[in-house]
Amino acid sequence: MDILPHLLSADVFKQVVRNAPLVSIDLLIYNGNQEILLGQRSNMPARNFWFVPGGRIYKDESIRDAFSRITLGETGLRLNSEQAVFHGVYEHFHANQNFADEEGFGTHYVVLAFEVKLTGDLPALPMEQHTLYRWMTVPELLRDEQVHPYTKNYFNDTRTF
Repeated sequence: MDILPHLLSADVFKQVVRNAPLVSIDLLIYNGNQEILLGQRSNMPARNFWFVPGGRIYKDESIRDAFSRITLGETGLRLNSEQAVFHGVYEHFHANQNFADEEGFGTHYVVLAFEVKLTGDLPALPMEQHTLYRWMTVPELLRDEQVHPYTKNYFNDTRTF
C-alpha cells in the first residue's frame, strides 16, 4: 500500500516517521459566526478525535504551495497563503501512534498553524481524513472532551515553541 505513491512507499514513509519529525500545516478556519471547522479524524494518529484540518508539507514543496494543496485537499477550496494569518509554531507528539497503526513508534509533528476567515460557504468537504465535520465556537471546543488537546492548544495559546 502506497501512502504517498508519487513520493514515498509506505515502508520508506514508516522509516521517516520512526526517525524524523514531520512538518505540517494546520488550518484554523473561521466562518462568519466565528466558529471553527473541525473534522473527526478517521486515521491515526488521533483517530476519532475532533481536529482542525491540516496536512504534511512534502519534500521540495514550498510552504506556499503546500498551503494551497492542503486547503484544497482538506476543504475543497484552493486558498493561497496570502488569505491567511500565521498563528504560530506548535509541536505534536503522538506517542505510539502512527499512520500505519503499528506498535513501537510514534509521530512527531512540527506544525505551522494558520488562521483563515471564510467569507462564503465550503463546498462538499472531503471524507478521506475525516468521517464527519462540524463548526464549533472556541468555548464549545475547549469544553468538549472529544476535541483533541492539540487542537485546544491553538485556542489556549499553549505553544510549545
